[in-house]
Amino acid sequence: MTVRTTRATPSHFPATDPMTRHLVTSALFAGLAAGLMAALLQFWLVIPLLLEGELYESGVRAHFAASLSAPVQSPAGPAFGLTQDISRHLLTAGFNVVAFTGFALILMAFMAFAERAGHTLTPRAGIIWGLSGFYVMQFGPAIGLPPELPGTIAAEVSPRQIWWITAAIASGLGLALIAFSRRPALWLIGLIALILPHIFGAPHLDTYFGIAPPELSALFVTHSLAAAAGAWATLGFLAAYFWTRAKRA
Repeated sequence: MTVRTTRATPSHFPATDPMTRHLVTSALFAGLAAGLMAALLQFWLVIPLLLEGELYESGVRAHFAASLSAPVQSPAGPAFGLTQDISRHLLTAGFNVVAFTGFALILMAFMAFAERAGHTLTPRAGIIWGLSGFYVMQFGPAIGLPPELPGTIAAEVSPRQIWWITAAIASGLGLALIAFSRRPALWLIGLIALILPHIFGAPHLDTYFGIAPPELSALFVTHSLAAAAGAWATLGFLAAYFWTRAKRA
């Protein structure tokens, strides 16, 4: 008995969906650019404060309210610049690129679904998408758990992680219901979803601890969120720009 085999040809396999290819390509370009923007903003606004906070964490410097044995308040400002420990800063830049590329893939997927549902996508609208992502992933959770300097004493990690994930999911659901629903009842549900995690509250200790000046902690929070907002706005703008340009090509 003769067994005849059929060899598959490339035509038997479906070609890559052009929309999927454009989506992935747009996300990669936007994520790379936004990640580099995030790194630049962090080098400018965040890392000098982070390095200064590490000096208080290690005991090299002392805040006058933290130790009665400290004769004077340590001077403000980092003791060394960004030129030291280059490998650490390269890792920071690499992590930002990887993280924002992942964010870009998620954001682009939601943009594509919204566009299929009839919503117009432009680079200007992309900025709103990016700032919405900033609220969901960073600003909303930061209302309860703001960025913390090195050495900050806080509650157990697991409850804080659970609360953070819950706040991010609730923020995303709330914004989606408010932005895309046409029923006022769903807008109300979206508003409740936005505020519900903060009604329950994030896990915190029952007293205050701190070894760094509160002014430094406040600057670290505001600068961290400002850098994140700039990076997310860049991500949304570029994701929409590359997406609309790829579709016209």
